[in-house]
Amino acid sequence: MMKTKRITSILDYVQEKHSVSLDDLVKEFNVSKNTIRRDVQELVDQKKLQKVYGGVSVPKPLTVPYHDRKIRNFKEKALIAELAADYIEDGDIVFLDSGTTTGAILEFIKNKSLTIVTNNMDFTLDATPYPQLQIYGTGGVFERSTRSYVGMDSAETIAKYNFNKAIMATTGLSIDKGFTNSSPLETQIKRKAMEKSETIFVLADNSKFDRYSITTYGYFDEIDYIITDQEPPKNYLDTTSEIKKQIIYPM
Repeated sequence: MMKTKRITSILDYVQEKHSVSLDDLVKEFNVSKNTIRRDVQELVDQKKLQKVYGGVSVPKPLTVPYHDRKIRNFKEKALIAELAADYIEDGDIVFLDSGTTTGAILEFIKNKSLTIVTNNMDFTLDATPYPQLQIYGTGGVFERSTRSYVGMDSAETIAKYNFNKAIMATTGLSIDKGFTNSSPLETQIKRKAMEKSETIFVLADNSKFDRYSITTYGYFDEIDYIITDQEPPKNYLDTTSEIKKQIIYPM
């Protein structure tokens, strides 16, 4: 088996098993332990696998407390928010997702005349001084870990609206797992918002690439733009180009 095919097969095998020993990989692929070590190291360097005692496993889901997410990569989040704001025009009907990066967009849209539907509690409170932003909350159950409103009530509220733009957050993204989220309760909200939107933007700073969390709410062929703070890895540029989607970042 050629090396590239073997590495892909190793990744698939570990993802299926979640965690395997190096000895298991040697038996499964009928190669030397040194070869397996080199193949595994390549996947670890790509952050697709992580080493554990005596073997290898899929990376742990990304879960970070809300306060830490809010202050982490603050400059990058503001840059992404500013880029996203360039695509929002007076008169737009926007779904604004919960999240620290999406919340940062307020500074750049506060003087625009917009209708915004959101489950983002912090954005709703921070936008109070700006009457030209007509804000509709989704209601629902308050999810403390993400400071958002979630649940069936929120999804049913979103189903009543038609958005020409959706500004989505993500806890992590990868080519195989798509756009992921740390709160399963939020996934149904994100899915419904995407279904009701004409154009979908996903905001993600560079630390989110090749990371994933517990649930997937969408895939690359379902969105229109990814906005990030720096040029992403080549495989992301290639993937989006193939399916005629755009990645926007500072040039």
